[in-house]
Amino acid sequence: MRTSCLFALVLILLSLAGAQASADDEGKPFAEARIVLQMADGDAESQTRVLNVANNLIKHYGGPDFVDIEIVAYGPGLSLLFPGNANEERISSLLTNEVRFVGCMNTVESIERATGERPDLIPETIPVQTGVARLVERAQQGFVVIRP
Repeated sequence: MRTSCLFALVLILLSLAGAQASADDEGKPFAEARIVLQMADGDAESQTRVLNVANNLIKHYGGPDFVDIEIVAYGPGLSLLFPGNANEERISSLLTNEVRFVGCMNTVESIERATGERPDLIPETIPVQTGVARLVERAQQGFVVIRP
């Protein structure tokens, strides 16, 4: 019984340590706020809105050093990360301000199955297998999840 309890405790501690290490590896550990923006809609208005929110957060917190922002794109929202997107300059500016753009590979694979062609994503895209799972993981790591 004691061995089982000890084993369970070790597993819990390892999982908590792994979640924290993952957050720190990619984020800004000294940021005042940690925010992940959900991009699930592919229309131009939704894309503009999510980019506006990211810019407004950077201004509100006094610069990119004080806020950790990640935009997770999946489903139709993945089109935000296609090269040649109308918002390319704004995305480039946000990248300069250390905003991370995360793309769902399940969506990429679905598009490839449907069209026969694998879509390209901007080179700065951080690939994750499941965009929604990334949102859940970030929430567990203390990020506030917002769907603008």
